[in-house]
Amino acid sequence: MIFKRLWRWGLALAFGLALSLSLIYIDYRQFLETPLSVPAQGLTLEIKPGTGIGQLARQLQQQPGLSRPTFYLEAYARSTGLASRLKAGEYALTPGLTPRLLLDRIVAGRVIQYSLTIVEGWTFRQLRQTLASHPKLVQTLSGLSDAEVMARLGHPGEHPEGWFLPDTYHFPAGFTDEAFLRRARAAMDQRLREIWDRRAPGAPVNDPYQALILASIIEKETGVAAERVEIAGVFARRLRQGMRLQTDPAVIYGLGEVFDGNLRRRDLETDTPYNTYTRPGLPPTPIALPGIAALEAAVNPASGDTLYFVADGEGGHVFSRTLEEHNRAVRRYQLQGR
Repeated sequence: MIFKRLWRWGLALAFGLALSLSLIYIDYRQFLETPLSVPAQGLTLEIKPGTGIGQLARQLQQQPGLSRPTFYLEAYARSTGLASRLKAGEYALTPGLTPRLLLDRIVAGRVIQYSLTIVEGWTFRQLRQTLASHPKLVQTLSGLSDAEVMARLGHPGEHPEGWFLPDTYHFPAGFTDEAFLRRARAAMDQRLREIWDRRAPGAPVNDPYQALILASIIEKETGVAAERVEIAGVFARRLRQGMRLQTDPAVIYGLGEVFDGNLRRRDLETDTPYNTYTRPGLPPTPIALPGIAALEAAVNPASGDTLYFVADGEGGHVFSRTLEEHNRAVRRYQLQGR
């Protein structure tokens, strides 16, 4: 009789234990696959270097929408071997994200990416100002001169202008301004080599650096994509014929901070290394950061016989073959109404 009672109690206990374990497992699976209650705008989870799975679980416990026991997450991470593979960084908590998918995201290191765009035609000074104001870039170059920055980048003695490719770059929080410049410099090196290898026979420049200089002038002369090769053609013919380039953007660059937005005749007559009215050939360095299209135009200029151009007041230019034609265009588009 006693044996039968013990057997029944044992059976009931085993059944109860099995039922409890089943319910716990169901709850465990439900926890892993139930989306977090994240607001529509999402949340940001920052995981610092050295964070373990226990600390991460406690950190998640404090986030809205994760009120369920986080020891389930610890158990899952440890049983699957993911606990030792957590990667530091900022992660996006988005609607529909489950704890399991979040852990997979953290293990894969799919951190939030921020962006910064280098605009075609910017100067290196403008680039540095933009880098310094970006809230997610770690500032390591503050207070350094341009020469010191270039030395840090491994290019001591090199003028910085022109060497950083305009593009949109993506990076995680904690990325440094130095690392950003290294990436943009490497991108320009690669593109400049590729474009130089595709140069037209008889291109008006003798080496990739001259191409960079000419491209920077083309970049500053026009924002109209279709005009770049035309302007490059004008400059190519002037260089071949020994004519001075007479390009205002180079003069303005040479004036530096003295320039007040109004280019005067005395500025055109004031000699500087960048005054292409007083000096023949190309200026000594680029005057801005040229984009890919300007680089392509510099080594593949349009053919033709035009030697002059003047702004038409609507964003484009009027091209002329002779000085007489050019002077008429200047009177029509630049001097009318004065």
